[in-house]
Amino acid sequence: MTARLKDVASQAGVSVKTVSNVVNNKPFVKPETRQRVEAAIKELGYRPNLAARQLKRGRSGFIGLVVPEFETPYFAELASRIWAEAEKHGYTTLLNLTGADPKLERNAFQGVGNQLIDGLIFSPQALSGPQIVERAHELPMVMLGEQPVPPGLDHVAIDSVRAARKATDHLLSRGHRRIGAIGLNTERGTSLDRAEGYRQALRSAGISPDADLMVGVPSYSRRAGHAAMNRLLSLPEPPTAVFCFNDAMAVGAIRACYEAGLSVPREMAVAGIDDIPEGRYITPSLTTVSPDLEFLAREAFRLLLRRIEAGQTGDQLEDADILVPWRLTIRESTGGAGAL
Repeated sequence: MTARLKDVASQAGVSVKTVSNVVNNKPFVKPETRQRVEAAIKELGYRPNLAARQLKRGRSGFIGLVVPEFETPYFAELASRIWAEAEKHGYTTLLNLTGADPKLERNAFQGVGNQLIDGLIFSPQALSGPQIVERAHELPMVMLGEQPVPPGLDHVAIDSVRAARKATDHLLSRGHRRIGAIGLNTERGTSLDRAEGYRQALRSAGISPDADLMVGVPSYSRRAGHAAMNRLLSLPEPPTAVFCFNDAMAVGAIRACYEAGLSVPREMAVAGIDDIPEGRYITPSLTTVSPDLEFLAREAFRLLLRRIEAGQTGDQLEDADILVPWRLTIRESTGGAGAL
C-alpha cells in the first residue's frame, strides 16, 4: 500500500502540516523534527504526489523544448542538457521536432498541446522573432539560436560571428590563405553569422573572400558536408583548409578527403564548430569551437522559470539576452594535439 502524508506524520509523531513543510522544504522546521520526518519518509517509502503539488501551485510541471532535428548531434546533446536541468527543478520536458518546417514551428507554440505546458524553450529555424513574439505574451518562452530577437523575448545564444572568426583566424595562423567555407544556408540565421565571421577573418588578413570557396548546403548533416567537400576538391584550385559551420559537416568533409586520398591535416586542414562527441574520437580528431552547453541549458531554463513565476505573480520583467561562453579546441585535424 502506498504511504500517505498522514502515515508519515503518524510515524514521526508530528502533524500532517509539519510533514508538508518538510516535503516542501520550508525553512521554519526544527532540525531535529526535520530529521525525524525525513527518516519516516525514507522508512515508509513515501513519494509526494507531484501532480497534486503542481496543480496547487497553478503549474502543470511540464515544459516544451522545440528543436529542428536530432540528425545534427548538437541538438541531441542540447536536448539532453536541458532535460537534465529541468529534472533538477522537478519539471518534465516534452520534446517537439519540427524539421525546420514553418508550419510545424508555428504549431509548436500555437498548438492545442501548449495548454499542457508551463513554458517553452524554442530553437526556430524557419520563423523569425517577430512571427513568434506575440505568442510570448501568452506562453512563457525563451529563444535559442542566432536569429535577431525582438523586444518581448528572452534569448540565449553563442556569438557565432566571433566564434567563426576565431576558427578561421586559427586556419590563417597555420599559414593557409585559400580557405573554404561549408555551410551557407539561407534558412538558417546561424549560417549568416558564421559566414560573416569567416569573411571578417579573411578581410582582416588582407584576403578577399572568394565566392567559389563558399559552398551552400541543404542541411547541416554529414552527407551535406561530404558533398560540399567533394565540390571544393573538384575546383581547378582547391582550398588547403576548410571551415565547416558545424561539426557534423566537418566529419563528412574529412571522409571526403580520405576518399580522395588527401591527408588531413597535412594536405587539407578542417575545423568545425559545436564540439560534438563524435569529433573527439574520429581520426584525425576535430578542431572545433566548443560552446558551454551546460551554461546554455542552465541559463535557458533559469530564464524560462522566471518567466513562468512572473506570469503567476504579474511581475514585469526586462528582456534578457545571454551570450554563451565558448573556446577554440585545437586537435589533430588542423595540426594540433589529439586531446579530448
